[in-house]
Amino acid sequence: MNTDQAILLTILLALLILLVWGRWRYDIVALGALFVASLFGLVPQTELFSGFGNPATITVVLVLIVSFGLTKSGAVEFITEVIEPVATNPFLHIATLTFLAAFLSMFMNNIGALALLMPIAIQSTTAAGRPPATVLMPLSFGSILGGLVTLIGTPPNILIANYRQQVTGEAFTMFDFAPVGGGIAICGIIFMLFIGWRLVKVRKQTAGLELFDVEKYLFELKVTEDTALLGKTVKELKGMLREEKMDLLSMVHKREKISNVYYARVHILSKNDLLMIQGSHEDVDSFAATHKLEMLAAENAREEILHSDDTQISEIVVTPNSPVLGRTPADIRFNSKYGVNLLAASRSGTPHRSRLREFEFEVGDVLLLHGGEEELQEAIIKLNCYPLARRTLDHKHSGKALLALAVFIIAIASVASSLISIQLALGIATVAMALLKIVPIREFYDGIDWPVVILLGAMIPLGAALETSGTTMLLVDGILSLAGDQSPVLIIAMLLIITMTVSDVLNNAATAILMAPIAYHIALSLNLNPDAFLMAVAVGASCAFLTPIGHQNNALIMGPGGYKFSDYWRVGLPLEVVIVVVALPLLLIFWPI
Repeated sequence: MNTDQAILLTILLALLILLVWGRWRYDIVALGALFVASLFGLVPQTELFSGFGNPATITVVLVLIVSFGLTKSGAVEFITEVIEPVATNPFLHIATLTFLAAFLSMFMNNIGALALLMPIAIQSTTAAGRPPATVLMPLSFGSILGGLVTLIGTPPNILIANYRQQVTGEAFTMFDFAPVGGGIAICGIIFMLFIGWRLVKVRKQTAGLELFDVEKYLFELKVTEDTALLGKTVKELKGMLREEKMDLLSMVHKREKISNVYYARVHILSKNDLLMIQGSHEDVDSFAATHKLEMLAAENAREEILHSDDTQISEIVVTPNSPVLGRTPADIRFNSKYGVNLLAASRSGTPHRSRLREFEFEVGDVLLLHGGEEELQEAIIKLNCYPLARRTLDHKHSGKALLALAVFIIAIASVASSLISIQLALGIATVAMALLKIVPIREFYDGIDWPVVILLGAMIPLGAALETSGTTMLLVDGILSLAGDQSPVLIIAMLLIITMTVSDVLNNAATAILMAPIAYHIALSLNLNPDAFLMAVAVGASCAFLTPIGHQNNALIMGPGGYKFSDYWRVGLPLEVVIVVVALPLLLIFWPI
């Protein structure tokens, strides 16, 4: 091992530790690793940003834009109408949702497919009298399995195809992944339907407003003639409340309701004003006593907030790309910044009962927002969160939905028939969606998962440095020295299991970038077919079922499903065993070694 190899391995080890730790977002960690590698001369400065122009990165971006267009237009919502008639039968309900999620994930981003189906799954399951936990984990796993089937189903497939083109001059095509990925997806879903969903840990969990216990921290205070607050502005009152870990949500002045107090900051408090306060009973009672305010029946405040004619409430789930991650409402002055009220929060099905202003947001948290309809929609977009209520399809947009489907089908058919490359087909599709106003120009890039794009752009040069420095061959020699005398089938199985294990704690795209060169050179060293080894990596990188951090879909269902960290391996471990058992013969049949 030379100095360059030692430095690069140290950088990669630090990268893995930081990614697993999760203190900083993975794209920032990957960029840091890239810059450090460049400082040591392991990545030439002229190639520092070569990963951002890589065909794999561009393909991922185009897939995300097209997926966003399909979702935005409502094109895939027509399909969801088949769910409601079967909701009363648990088996048929889970089967329909899981197969639908897998089918959609074959042709669109699987996170988008989950975001589309999750509200429908929650509402239909709740209406049938069952906890959402019974269906959300099968739904998430089904969407991940569906991505195995096609080139555009998941970023690892795109990366593996791109790597094959770099080393052999020919990439995997759109449906080259289908024989192995399709068989695994079908067997995995069958396992989920007959065994897996019964292993899901279902806790006693309420749904909707009952989940949040909002009645415990919404109160109504009346301004009296004896209070020193008379003459003070709403802005001053909010500042006083903020110091006491409370917040003013709305107010009533002379029977006129002021739903958004942010726009009434200069309003001067007067006698008989009614104040809707959010906080603990102890804090609110103390504040009322100190400032000689009259505490009214709490039911009035709750009814005014939760069932008002001119305002709405909305449940949303925090995504990995939300700007509020790792911060508290107090840090960002949530209500003022987003123009809506944060009423409550829940994590893993458990409502947050201490001071809400000190609640630190995490992926999968469910938040309850309150505000006007337009303000809520705008806030959800700014927060980059997914609503847990089904979006109704406006009939005037049905024409755009059909146009979006037509554009997408033509693009896929062109690629499948080898008329044009995947990048050109998807590029034309994105431009067509913009010209046809399927995706408004101002929202053209809203569907892109920028942290993933940054991760790819940073990791691809690092992957290249592994090969140019000889580090890949160093790792290959180490693996072969331990397993070189074993059967090739056992080596492929070992590679598949290692890749799956790494993907359970590391981003799947990063796993594919790191493992693909190792798999390819192991095959060459043993004079075996590299395609079988690359396909094993493609399968393993996308099959992350043991933890909520292995795949974004798993993290997103954690809050709405009320799952704990340990719940995933209860279902995920036997599912991964099934995948290994099914994948090995399929790999040997369709990609003979």
